[in-house]
Amino acid sequence: MKLFVSCLICLILAGHSVEAKKHKLFVGTYTKGPANGIFLYSFNDQSGKLKNLKKPVVINNPSYLTISANKKNLYAVSEVDDVAKGHSGGVSSYSIDTDGKLTLMNEVLTNGPDPCHVSISPDGKKLVASNYSGGNLSLFDILPDGSLSEMVQRIQHEGSGPFPDRQTHAHAHSAKFDPSGKFLYAADLGIDEFKIYNSPPGDKIYTPASQPFVKLPPGSGPRHFDFSADGNYIYLINELNSTITVLQRYGNTWKSLQTIKTLPKEFSGESWCADIHLSPDGRFVYGSNRGHNSISVFKRDPISGRLEMIQTIPVEGNWPRNFAIDPSGNFLLAANQKSNDITVFRVDKLSGKLRYTGIKVPNQSPVCLQFLK
Repeated sequence: MKLFVSCLICLILAGHSVEAKKHKLFVGTYTKGPANGIFLYSFNDQSGKLKNLKKPVVINNPSYLTISANKKNLYAVSEVDDVAKGHSGGVSSYSIDTDGKLTLMNEVLTNGPDPCHVSISPDGKKLVASNYSGGNLSLFDILPDGSLSEMVQRIQHEGSGPFPDRQTHAHAHSAKFDPSGKFLYAADLGIDEFKIYNSPPGDKIYTPASQPFVKLPPGSGPRHFDFSADGNYIYLINELNSTITVLQRYGNTWKSLQTIKTLPKEFSGESWCADIHLSPDGRFVYGSNRGHNSISVFKRDPISGRLEMIQTIPVEGNWPRNFAIDPSGNFLLAANQKSNDITVFRVDKLSGKLRYTGIKVPNQSPVCLQFLK
């Protein structure tokens, strides 16, 4: 009888085996001039294997990419500082066809040097670029066909911080609209501030919120951030002191709940944090360390929002600037800028921990991974 039940269970499980899906993955790179800069891969969400579809796009330093919610458009920064001697970078809009091929729609100036991040508002009508060297944000309207307007607003940050050479002035490193669309947040590495702006009605401009910023410890260098699904917590990774700061919402005010190191206690070398993401179920937080060359894994308390480090795992490469969790949640992929490769890790969804799959794909200076979900 037991044998019969066991066989029946095996047959049921076999009948419900999950079929592998192929997801399109766009990779942004540093190019050192106009060259093949955006690459397209097919990703198998059961095996973790990547296949280069060999449809590269020529662009200068597309160091950050984002994709519209309707999957029809991709936007890429050109992280440069001197377009026609205007001391500006740019943002390009592309249409995405059914096989993933990109077609350029238009290019616009950010009116600020070295844009390093770009994101889209929840309603798909606004785009914001973060200009690192300019210390400012550039806002654009997304037109009905997916192309971009000329810049409609620039927000300038001011100030400095104590970290030698890296905080002589403002360095806007990332900006995102919150899931409700009511606020725009920005992490400024140069002044140790997490900026907060009100989303304007109609065609009005963004203005500082009633709480205009959260001040971080001197020399932190806030870089990237991610939201909890309920919108009550923000997880902010700090590049210069290798920490994650947990911010909690109290009504209309954000307060620092916790700051936790991303590195093992025994590590004594130089390391700089880069990217951060929550797991799809919100139970875990992942952060990348350049120098230590690892991904740190944190267990997240769903009630308190606090973090506990449970793993640091080598990326099997050098300088993990950016990483992404695939749409199935089965894998995490790391873009290793200096070793010129992308490495693939399997995610244990129960424990949140990572295991290297042995899959490593060559790519020249990969720095941004975006799945077409």
